Amino acid sequence: LAAALLIGWFYTDDFPEAKLIANAIPLSKGYPPVFLGPWKNPGTVDIPPDLTPKARPIGETYLTLPSSSQIPQVGIGMCCRPSAYDHESVRRTVLWYLLQGGRHIDTADLYLNHQPIGKAIREAMDKGIPRSEIFVTTKIFPRHYGKESGTKMVQKFLNELGLEYIDLVLMHQPSTFPLLHSDCNVQKLSQEECRRETWRSLSEARDLGLVRDVGVSNFNVAQLSELHDAIEEYSISAPIAANQIPYNPWIAKRQMDIYQYCQTHGITVVAYFPLGGAFQRKTTNMDDSDDVESSSSSSQQQHTTVLQNIAKSHNKTVAQVLLRWAIQKNVVVIPG
Repeated sequence: LAAALLIGWFYTDDFPEAKLIANAIPLSKGYPPVFLGPWKNPGTVDIPPDLTPKARPIGETYLTLPSSSQIPQVGIGMCCRPSAYDHESVRRTVLWYLLQGGRHIDTADLYLNHQPIGKAIREAMDKGIPRSEIFVTTKIFPRHYGKESGTKMVQKFLNELGLEYIDLVLMHQPSTFPLLHSDCNVQKLSQEECRRETWRSLSEARDLGLVRDVGVSNFNVAQLSELHDAIEEYSISAPIAANQIPYNPWIAKRQMDIYQYCQTHGITVVAYFPLGGAFQRKTTNMDDSDDVESSSSSSQQQHTTVLQNIAKSHNKTVAQVLLRWAIQKNVVVIPG
């Protein structure tokens, strides 16, 4: 009975996958799930009321998007850790980040944290940080793909964030899920048609000034090329501004092919897992006293040793070395 109720809820709720993730990630790490309400002890300390904004980092670098907007090459990702789903923890984290000089926030509808992020942005603006300096990225999930749904979602994002415009909106995944309710499935659109119609809606939002740039996430070379062709064939105004993908020294060849395609076609690469993803714990958390032999393979041992040596020679951490490597490859990084 419990399984039947769960399945029924999953297929009738307006966004069940988001709610499942928002509860599962905290639970998996021993934290209270979202359905129990706000955490009694938020995961980030509160901000002193008299704290004033620090200057932006010296030597901060940017990449230019099709709208001429500049995206900071270092951002903060608001996903996939327990505190990313507790609203007060999110508000404090984003406000601390902005007051310390950070300006690039990456989120998504799937993470269910637009509202606390928007609240933190408005508090930062009240303290003197101009909205024009803050770069906000969010993503539309495949459940809400389609021409009409895409248009509605942009307005929903704006309302939740409390902003007049969003700097960058991405299509979160290339494909919808066949058994879940979506405009594309109702209209029996192919995956290609669904991507095109969703892109139309985002392009129109860009034309209206609701969105500065639009892009994609997790698209492979064939899907990027197909979308390029559709933009030309159907005279859609918005070019592909960015593709958010895993990017670090250990990515597979297919990921490197995506990176090369984006570089050739003027698409900004935004890197999640810039610290290595599954390999991250073996690199960024290991100092000189750790036993390199604990790594699971000779290749990982070698990589770890090289990274440690580079970091030591520059008086930096391994994480700093990895982020710098990606930045020098003309990539935006969003650790988090």
